[in-house]
Amino acid sequence: MQHVLACLSSAPSNARIIAAAARMAQGFGARFTALYIETPDFAVASAADKQRLNENTRLAEQLGAQVETIAGEDIPFQIAEYARLSGVTTIVLGQSAASRRRILPRPSLTDQLIAYAPSVDIHIIPDGQFSARYRPKRAEDRDAAGIVTDVLRSIGSLLAATVLGVLFDNMGFTDTNIIMVYILAVMLISVITSRLVFSLIASVVSVFAFNYLFTEPRFSFAAYGTGYPVTFITMFLTAMITGTFAGRYKQQAGQAARNAHRTRILFDTDKLLSVAQGREEILRALAGQIGKLLNRTIVIYPAENGVLAEPLTYGHGAQIPCDGQMEREAAQWAYTHNHRAGATTEIMPEAAYMYLALRVGERVYGAVGIEAKDSPLDASENGILLSILGEGALALENEKNAREKEMAAVLAKNEQLRANLLRTISHDLRTPLTTIAGNASSLMSSGESFDQETRRRLSEDIYNDAMWLYNLVENLLYSTRFENGQIDLRQSTELLSDIVEEALRHIRPGARTIAYSAGDEYLLVHADARLLTQVVVNIVDNAVKYTPEGAVIEVVMRREDAMAVVEIADDGPGIAPEETERIFDKFYSGANKSRIADNRRSLGLGLYLCRAIVQAHGGWIRAGRRKPHGAVFTFAIPLKEVTFDEDLSGSGG
Repeated sequence: MQHVLACLSSAPSNARIIAAAARMAQGFGARFTALYIETPDFAVASAADKQRLNENTRLAEQLGAQVETIAGEDIPFQIAEYARLSGVTTIVLGQSAASRRRILPRPSLTDQLIAYAPSVDIHIIPDGQFSARYRPKRAEDRDAAGIVTDVLRSIGSLLAATVLGVLFDNMGFTDTNIIMVYILAVMLISVITSRLVFSLIASVVSVFAFNYLFTEPRFSFAAYGTGYPVTFITMFLTAMITGTFAGRYKQQAGQAARNAHRTRILFDTDKLLSVAQGREEILRALAGQIGKLLNRTIVIYPAENGVLAEPLTYGHGAQIPCDGQMEREAAQWAYTHNHRAGATTEIMPEAAYMYLALRVGERVYGAVGIEAKDSPLDASENGILLSILGEGALALENEKNAREKEMAAVLAKNEQLRANLLRTISHDLRTPLTTIAGNASSLMSSGESFDQETRRRLSEDIYNDAMWLYNLVENLLYSTRFENGQIDLRQSTELLSDIVEEALRHIRPGARTIAYSAGDEYLLVHADARLLTQVVVNIVDNAVKYTPEGAVIEVVMRREDAMAVVEIADDGPGIAPEETERIFDKFYSGANKSRIADNRRSLGLGLYLCRAIVQAHGGWIRAGRRKPHGAVFTFAIPLKEVTFDEDLSGSGG
């Protein structure tokens, strides 16, 4: 696939280069990238050059380019390396308008690119209008305090070098040692001052100081030695070159520190966004990283259902400007058109913030505002900012996909539960309804011919089936209320033994024996007696269903610390180890349905409802195997601590 690369610069003619590259990319159907090489000179570039570079960068974005910024000093090498690594097939650039006057000739940018990347097509866009007169300018530094500081540092360094030179001279050191002291002073000045001119002036001053103080005749600018002119020139050139290189390395060190800071922010952004949970945490991490990069106030308008929600501000003293409506309109425009708006742009430039769409692909998740009324972003900041915004949008995309996946899983589970319920009801209700209808029909048509025992047995079957249906409906209603949070616990101080005894009176054990032991201690609980009775009924009824005739069901109460414990055990077939946790799930009725005595299958709501009721009371419930065989269900709820003067006359079962 074709890949067109346009080189960004602050030259006025760069707009033509970008437009030509965009037309070429569109004609080829190729990828379009705009590349800016950030050199150490960028930090001291003039405001006009930075502004023009920002305009060229925005033009490239408007024409569909992916803007990339890399740092380096060797511009042709950096362009060639990027082209090689990114699969660039065509490089578009202008004539070398941003040239410098040099004493020694140097190959042009085009010649160097051809040498570095011979397999890449290079298109030169001629433009004689600006090439002859445009040269990058340094920023005018009017910081008087900084200038005074640099002057004092320079004077102090030269004075220290002079004092050390006098000391060396008195100790009999050679002139070479004194010259090295002055060269060291010039290097130090180039490092501790912010302007290269101070090291150049220091080079000249050091030559004159050495001539005046340490050559014959002393305290005169004349020199008797025939070799001194060469010494002075060599000293000046050495000091100037070393000072220049020291200053250059200082700039490179500063650029390397900035690059390391930006790289660390990018890595931290990826790390923070990968562990962020939920949209709010993602937006907070995103704003924090942008704030670290730009040191500005950040405002984010998240999108909810296609509409921008209330803004979230981040930063020290962060707040929306007075004209909040204009800010919202600018954010809405950026969100709707998927393009930047607000301060430093042509769309609503009177806004205090510059707004960018928080997007991945064509999907937009909101608008991010950056305070930029008085200080526009430079090209390097813009490139890192776009990368952070892309990471944030991708994190929001992943969060949205995870949320939709979770919702789909919940819907699928609900559909499965609904299907299980419908299947169970449609199948299992037929048996008791058919039995009720058949027995009632027999009594109506032939009841007079039946003996007393037959009529009693038919009536009892009708009653048992009706109660089974009643309990089924009650469990369904209770479970629905618990899920919807509609259960209102009517708690009062009760004797636990009264609750258990009331529940056992509702159990028909058939050919099974229920052994009940209340213990010697009175256990008071603060509970809803009606619901807690239902817990005991469901567990004991479950034991009756799953145990053979002649089985013994034991119900025991005891105290454990601050909890009242009820244990219901049987000597039936027991519970499989893998079912001890699942047995409390909704609609789970176990694997051995054939063991139910009356051939009715359970809906799997009884134990689910028991767990919901016990947990609503602040207790716990669990199931396990009983040795040597059987099952044991244990639940506990907090004890009610009472004082002797508390009125217990209203408690009861």
